[in-house]
Order: sequence, then structure tokens, then C-alpha cells
Amino acid sequence: MNLNDFYSGNEWMAYEYFGAHPEEKGVFFRVYAPRAKQVTVIGEFNFWHDTDMHCEGRGGIYSVFIPEAKEGQMYKYRIYHQDGTCTDKADPYGFGMELRPCSASIIRRRDGFTFTDDEWMSDTDKMYNRPMNIYEMHFGSWRRKKTSSGERWYRYEEMSEVLIPYLKEMGYTHVEILPLSEHPLDESWGYQSTGFFAPTSRYGTGDGLKSFINECHKAGIGVILDFVLVHFATDDYGLPFFDGGELYEIPGNYVGGNNTSLEYSGVNDNGYNEMTKSEWGSYNFYHAKGEVASFLKSCVDYWLNDYHIDGLRFDAISNIIYRQGRIELGVNEGALEFVKSLNAGIKMRHPHAILFAEDSTTYLKVTAPVEYDGLGFDYKWDLGFMHDTLEFFSYEISERKNHYDQILFSMHYFYNELYLLAFSHDEVVHGKKTLLDKMYGSYEEKFAQCRAMFLYWYSHPGKKLSFMGNEIGQFREWGEYREQDFDVLSKFPMHQKFSRFCRDLCLTYDSHKALYEGEYNSNCFKYLINDRRDDLVYAFLREAGGETILVVFNFGDRRFDNYEIKYPGNHMLKEVINTDVSIYGGNSFADMETLYIRSGRCNMRLSAYSGRMFVVI
Repeated sequence: MNLNDFYSGNEWMAYEYFGAHPEEKGVFFRVYAPRAKQVTVIGEFNFWHDTDMHCEGRGGIYSVFIPEAKEGQMYKYRIYHQDGTCTDKADPYGFGMELRPCSASIIRRRDGFTFTDDEWMSDTDKMYNRPMNIYEMHFGSWRRKKTSSGERWYRYEEMSEVLIPYLKEMGYTHVEILPLSEHPLDESWGYQSTGFFAPTSRYGTGDGLKSFINECHKAGIGVILDFVLVHFATDDYGLPFFDGGELYEIPGNYVGGNNTSLEYSGVNDNGYNEMTKSEWGSYNFYHAKGEVASFLKSCVDYWLNDYHIDGLRFDAISNIIYRQGRIELGVNEGALEFVKSLNAGIKMRHPHAILFAEDSTTYLKVTAPVEYDGLGFDYKWDLGFMHDTLEFFSYEISERKNHYDQILFSMHYFYNELYLLAFSHDEVVHGKKTLLDKMYGSYEEKFAQCRAMFLYWYSHPGKKLSFMGNEIGQFREWGEYREQDFDVLSKFPMHQKFSRFCRDLCLTYDSHKALYEGEYNSNCFKYLINDRRDDLVYAFLREAGGETILVVFNFGDRRFDNYEIKYPGNHMLKEVINTDVSIYGGNSFADMETLYIRSGRCNMRLSAYSGRMFVVI
């Protein structure tokens, strides 16, 4: 490792240098702790007694080779502080960790699994003109494995046997997994990490995870990992005050600046430094510090290189752009420079990797290339679309007419960025209700409206992401402590029919080029109806890949038997989706229809709370 690159924030493979690395006759340990008075290794190999580490020069890097240490054994670093106290710490670059509540690092080899996904890796790309339909999941609560002694989590390699067939059947192209780095609290869902290089031991080992990813790739499923770039857990065995001082976190006396120099002007008017901790109570990474930048860049490289991850979804990018995610606190210049350098480096080192930004701000050029003064992400979550759509469908019909334009607003800004339309885990927890339960009306009306909303979502330009449970019409909010309610599919026919609708919708999206090619080209989208406030009717065209798709929606409670649609010329309309047919739980027993546009006009039936999709021939 080039130490100058490490200290300046330009090192991408620090995990090859730091951490515990098994060799033929023992294990070599190396850790960075510049403020420490002394550093030792304790572990199973020395009966948890101190083995001194040697300081390599003045750089604060400590190392030791221990012949007795072996793969699979537990260890920690004991950091002695200048005041004589000490703290036992997990390895920041450790490749394995114990299951909570225990916290030791575990010696793991990185070369124990051989991938066989060369064909996939040579063909995967950014998916710009290909269908990308992402199934977001929490690994521990999608399903639980039933055993004679009760339920348990699926292990990584076991999950591939049950999840992959489901994804293929339902028409998903990618799976996005909530953070898998080691974390102590189940309720944090992985967003409060203590082991950034360690796959959580809840579901097995790193080799098991590699096997899962390999099987996904062999089946044609991409794997996206949720990655926490902004903050880390406060547990004392983790990164906080690692060497007795603020090594990874923003110092308490830091109030600004876009480099590593600190401004010593004390606390703010509230009596504390708002930059030190995040809104979630965790510590904020000091992105402008070289060693921290190298740590995070190396972590990203590690997951992409060692695990063949296809993409990374970066959480809370709003907090990268603005301090604490709040515009009034100003632009976070140091963090912005870091993320530009990170994304530019990823594109050079891993050109296939897809980079997603979860960002709720209106900051421009999030998905523009870094060389054009952008942040360099490939896609941005369209949280405005999510919010406006769900709010619209929660309104009573009389009120909905006053918000007719709310459904139109997304296309006013859509071409500002490369957007992904996400209905994620954040929308089905903490009293927000599930997607189905957010819909206005009775039990039957909720299903009808949710089908219509899903058709609107999948026919709207932009890549797609849906959280597990959305596709079965789950009424219970998601909880990480139990599996999803898949039993409703056998108990309640309406849920079974809704699941079939979602499957057919996904497969329709995957198979029609007009729904994904050219979606970021404004010439490929056109409204036919966007001024029928009293009717609550909308219609638009998607044109790309040599085909034209017409979609018509009635988001009101009135039925129209002969609603006029105007489109120039004479055409045949071959229906591919009707949300109101009986096989999906609707009221119409008719099969898909073939209609005709003659002399620029066509009359069609529009059921209440419904949508219809046609191929124009």
C-alpha cells in the first residue's frame, strides 16, 4: 500500500494491508491507531492476553505476526490510551465478526470461494436501455426457515434456493438487499454498522454470501447492496474514538471547512456540535479526512471486487450534500468532494457497477458525470414521485379532483436527473401503513386502486424498485422480527389475485421495449390526456424500441362505458394489461380486448379505479 495515498484519501485497497491476513505459518495483523500509547492483540490464540504490536515508524500503524493464530479464531485490538486506560476494539478492517451481542472480530480468509459467473460479469452494465426491476428485501425477514426446533434465519447459501426461483417467477431483474455489514441491533436493519468489511454473521460467512451472489448471477439476477456511507454505530467496540480520539468521526470542535484543518470556535448556540452525530444518533464520518476517505473507498472496492456486487445504493446522500441533510446548515463541501472522488474512482475501477443515490434534496446534477461538475451517480431515487403518488391515492375522491395535477408533477422535473421510482422499506414502517393500506376506501377499493397505481408506476418512465411484501398486497407493516405474510396467498383469494397481477405486470414491463428504452429521452413520452380534472382520467404514450404503448387511467369512482381517446390515424389497440379483469380481483370477466382507432378516435370502457395498457399497432 502507498502510505501517501492512504493519508491523502486516494487508497482503494487498504483492506489488502490492514486487518488480519492468514498466511502459511500464522496470521499477520495490522491496524491504524495514531493517537494510541500502545496497541496489543488479544484473542483465542493467546488466551485473550496481550501480544504487543510494533509501531511502524511515526505513522500510527501497528503490526505483528502471530504464528499461533489460525483462521476462524476470534480476536480484538486492545488500545491503550495516553491516560493509561484501554479499550478493546473490533478490527475496522476485519473480514468477519461474532453475532450480537458478542463483538469480537474473526480471522477469515478472502480466497475460500471461487466464482463461476464470468459470463454474467462480462455482460452486466448500467442498464440504461434495459429493464431494471428491483426487488428490495431485508435478508432476515423475507422468509424464515422452518426446522424441527422452530424458525431461524436462512443462511446465505440456503437463500439462493428459495429466493431465486421466486424472483424469476415474478419477473424481477435485480435484488437489492438492506445493509449486510455487521451490526449489533436487529432493529437498525443494518444501517448502524460496526463491521464495514464483515458480512453479518446472522446468515453465515462471507463464502456463503459469495455463493448466494454467484447463484443469482448464474440465474440472470443482479445483486445490489445497500451501503451506509454517512455514519456508523456508537458501540464502544466499534469505530467511535477508536484510538482514544476522534479517528473516524467528525471532531466535536469542528464547525466547518472543506479540508482536514479544524476551526476551533467551540459549540453552537444549542451547546453542541451538530456535525458530530447524525439525526439517527450515530457518528458522522469525517469524509474530508484522508484516512477516512481511504477507509470508505477501500470498503466500496472490497464489496465490488471480492463479492462481485453489481451495484451500491448509498443511503442518506442528502447528508453528504448538506450538513446533516439540512439546507440551512450549508453545503457539505468536504463530503461532496469525497463523493465525487469516490464515484469517479468506482467508474474507473468497476465500470459495470451501478451507483444509486437516495437523495431527497433538489440539488442539481446528482446523476451528471463528475467531469461535468456532477456527483457521478448513475440513478437517483425519485422521492418526490413516491410522496406525491401515495398522497394522491390516500385522498377521498372529492378531494382527489383538487389534486389532479399532483399526478402530473413528476414529469415536469423527470428529465433533470436519471430517476429510479422506488416504493421502498421506508414507506411501510413506523405507522405509515403498507402501500395497500394507504389506498383510500373499502377493502375491495384498496385493491383496485393499488392495482391502478402499480400500473401507473410501471408505465411511468424510470427504473423500478419495490420492497418485499408490496407484491402480495400485505396489510401488516413490515417488521424485521418476523417473515412476510406469504400465508395470505393461500388464505385470501384477493391477495393471490393481486400477486398474479404484479407478476404479469412485471413480466409485461420486462418484455416491452417501449417501457424501458429511451425512458430518459423526452421524445419518448407524451400525454394524451392531462386535463380531465372532473373525470380523474389520464392517458399517455411510451414510444421506443420500435413500439408504442398507450396507457389510460381512471383514478375516480365513476365508470365510463364509452370514453373517447384521440390519437391521430387508424390503429389497432392490442390490450396487454387491464387492472379490472376478474383474474386480478376486478369486476370484469372479459379477456384482454382488441380495440380500434378510426379517424383518430376510439371509445373504450373505463371501470372505476382502473388502468388499461395497449400496444398500438
